[in-house]
Amino acid sequence: MIRTAPEGRWFIVGAWALALVLVLVALRAGSPGWWIATAVWLALSVWVVAFFRDPQRSGPRGRQYAVAPADGKVVSIVEADEPAFMNRRAVRVSIFMNVFDCHVNRYPTDGTVAYRQYHPGKFGHAGAEKSSLDNEQSSVGLETPQGKVLVRQIAGLIARRIVTDHPVGTEVRQGERMGMIRFGSRVDLFVPVGAEVLVRVGDTTRAGVTVVAQWS
Repeated sequence: MIRTAPEGRWFIVGAWALALVLVLVALRAGSPGWWIATAVWLALSVWVVAFFRDPQRSGPRGRQYAVAPADGKVVSIVEADEPAFMNRRAVRVSIFMNVFDCHVNRYPTDGTVAYRQYHPGKFGHAGAEKSSLDNEQSSVGLETPQGKVLVRQIAGLIARRIVTDHPVGTEVRQGERMGMIRFGSRVDLFVPVGAEVLVRVGDTTRAGVTVVAQWS
């Protein structure tokens, strides 16, 4: 059985309730048009379940690793200033999630949630560079044995809700669920300069599984 995120359960119930109504209407009407509409909606209902899946994940664990916070495609790896929490230069790894990726986000390392900041903004294309400044976003800073690490959830074109689970002061575990973004988005991981980045632009990541960076 597919485990689903609680944020999606009403979407799933609504989609399948409407699918049942369409099946009943199609059976009564008997017209090809209604059966085509029903088939399309059934496919969409299956996608809704898949979108909100929340699978158990296991992968490399250890204080020397930073694992991917999101499923998706690495769209940029740059060195940039991070003045909000880290107060220093950092390496930013940006992962773009399309609407077919699992959208549950996970913590890259063990640590303590030391910073949370929500920033309202636009809903532009999450893969664009300027989305890191302009788009709605939620940032979570972790105090870890390797230093400060930041994860930033960025809304996309059709994302309309960012969920971030834990308040400041929470002790979190590597690979544990951090939250999710509904319907297409991007997650940025900031690690201290000096960490060895193991992914490249174009690579596909799995949250809680793919090792993005490591410390010696």
